[in-house]
Amino acid sequence: MSARFFALIPCAGSGSRAMPAGGAAAPKQYRPVAGRPLVCHTLAAFAAVPRLAAVLVVVAPGDRFFEPRDASFLVANCGGTTRASSVLNGLNALQERGAGADDWVLVHDAARCLVTPAQIDALIDACAHDAVGGLLAQPLADTLQCGDGDRAVAPLERGDKWLAQTPQMFRIGLLAEALRRAGPAVTDEASAVEALGARPLLVRSSALNFKVTHAEDFALAEAVLRSRA
Repeated sequence: MSARFFALIPCAGSGSRAMPAGGAAAPKQYRPVAGRPLVCHTLAAFAAVPRLAAVLVVVAPGDRFFEPRDASFLVANCGGTTRASSVLNGLNALQERGAGADDWVLVHDAARCLVTPAQIDALIDACAHDAVGGLLAQPLADTLQCGDGDRAVAPLERGDKWLAQTPQMFRIGLLAEALRRAGPAVTDEASAVEALGARPLLVRSSALNFKVTHAEDFALAEAVLRSRA
C-alpha cells in the first residue's frame, strides 16, 4: 500500500504578538483578513490539493470556532501549551483515525495564510521519495547581524542561510519520535528531526509564504489576498 499524505494545522495558539494596543478578543488565526477568518484562507489552500487524504486542525480544548464543522477537514480539541505538544497530540489523533507511521504528514502554521496549492504540491513532489522529508524555505536575502542588546556586533555569512517556512513534511512515525525526544520547547518539526541526525530537504518557496506574526502583517496579507482574488 502506498504511503498517504495528511496535513496537520496547529491552531491552538493565542497569537499575542499580533494583538493591537489594548489586546484583541480573538486569537490572530480567527481574525478577519480579506473578508474571512485568517485560518480559513489557510484551509482553502489545503482543500485545493486533492491527494491529501485528510486535513486535521488541532485547536485548544473548549475551542468551538469550527462548530458547526466543515466536512472538508477534521478538528481535534487536543491542542497543547506549546506548538510541539499540539503537533504531537495531533499526530496521535491522526493515528487514532487510521493514519500509519509510514504515512506522510505536512505540518503547517495556521497563520501562513498565503501558502498556495502549488507550493504544497511542490513540497509533496520533492519529498515523497526522499529518505527524510523536508520543508519549504527561502534563501536569506538580507544581511544577518549578531547583536548585543540594540547594537550590531558582527554580520553573519548569509550564503548558506535559509528562512524556514511551512509546510514541513515528514513520516508520521519519524516526526512523532523526533518530537518526543526533542521535548515541548522545540520550535519547528525540522529542528526536531535534525536533532535525530537527519538532514531534511530544503524546497525553495516564496517570500510571500510568510507567517502573520505582528499587527502590521495583516495589512500585507490582506493586500496579497485581494490581489489574488
